[in-house]
Amino acid sequence: MTVTESAPSAPSAAPVPPLAARARSVGGSPVRDILAVTARPEVINFAGGLPAPELFDRDGIAAAFQEVLAHTPAQALQYSTTEGEPALRAGLASRVTAAGLPTGPDDLLITTGSQQALSLLATALLEPGDTVLVENPCYLAALQVFGLAGARVVAVPGDEDGADPQALEEAVRRERPKLLYLVPTFQNPTGRTMPAPRREAIAAVAAREGLWIIEDDPYGELRYDGERVPWIASFPGAGDRTVLLGSLSKVMAPGLRLGWLRAPAGLRPACAVAKQAADLHTPTVNQLAAARYLDVLDAHVARVRAVYGERRDAMLAGLAEALPEGASWTRPEGGMFLWVRLPETYDTTALLPRVVERDVAYVPGAPFYAGEPDRSTLRLCFVTQTPPEIREGLRRLGRGLS
Repeated sequence: MTVTESAPSAPSAAPVPPLAARARSVGGSPVRDILAVTARPEVINFAGGLPAPELFDRDGIAAAFQEVLAHTPAQALQYSTTEGEPALRAGLASRVTAAGLPTGPDDLLITTGSQQALSLLATALLEPGDTVLVENPCYLAALQVFGLAGARVVAVPGDEDGADPQALEEAVRRERPKLLYLVPTFQNPTGRTMPAPRREAIAAVAAREGLWIIEDDPYGELRYDGERVPWIASFPGAGDRTVLLGSLSKVMAPGLRLGWLRAPAGLRPACAVAKQAADLHTPTVNQLAAARYLDVLDAHVARVRAVYGERRDAMLAGLAEALPEGASWTRPEGGMFLWVRLPETYDTTALLPRVVERDVAYVPGAPFYAGEPDRSTLRLCFVTQTPPEIREGLRRLGRGLS
């Protein structure tokens, strides 16, 4: 008689521990989700906040990398300091100073995109349960960062000029927040720009009430009309409590992942420690190439502004015919976006699948709100398509909304 041995059974396994509460409570980016389902080449995509790839200065950027690798290869391919390469910090400090805010290289910390700057600030400033005040609507990825930090996010009422200073003061006294987050120039998602008197008033509220301000400025160099408005950080009372964020993503190339923060001396070291824990430093070779490219950046930005200005005008010219009666929209002086409000009977989230069937896409407005959303709103990006593509995309949009 043959005896067969049975294979030993696998021991029963206990479940692995759960994800952290913050990871379970914060969802992904609706914009990324929309881009994933609209990646077909026939789709005219007004959803992404992507610079136009055909305008990247491939030759100029390649030359900067070649110079760095030819002349300083050991430095370029080695570890760097957490604060950033001195050459890039010096070049960026000169640009900020020339724009009206005296800045030295040691005032800056180079980050892996300005999105990382937000994460570092959340790490350095926020405890779980702290309150953060934001605009209404607000940059979506900032809401994600603050949510992941366990913060309570409260929207400040405002109007077409942004957050209202009186409403801000009332919110500060009621909510006792840790910080206020703003994109004052060509805001994402609305495209609006906060005028100088309101910036000065907000700086005064922050000084009176004891409040950090994060002033995010990724789009400020993309101005097509009007005059530059001073940073909030430059107004009296704001210097010791305002962190200014900048980025090379929209004016050089987002794939390099280069941003920076300008912070008061009392906050900068904490941000540097947070960055050491996150990634040690931003890639050295990218920093050195960008430092060289700063010499020609202004000429490149001028070319980009000319093209983007035409694309903005093409979108503005076609909206009245494409959108239903009763719709309204912003007329941005720069940046990448404009904001549409349809009649209140429209729900742009529910309508999106029908619009995508017409091979065009937008971002519904609802995810940009920290509180109760306005479901009749949507965001359109005008920089990635040519004027003929914009006109065709608006024609499709109009058919999808009808």
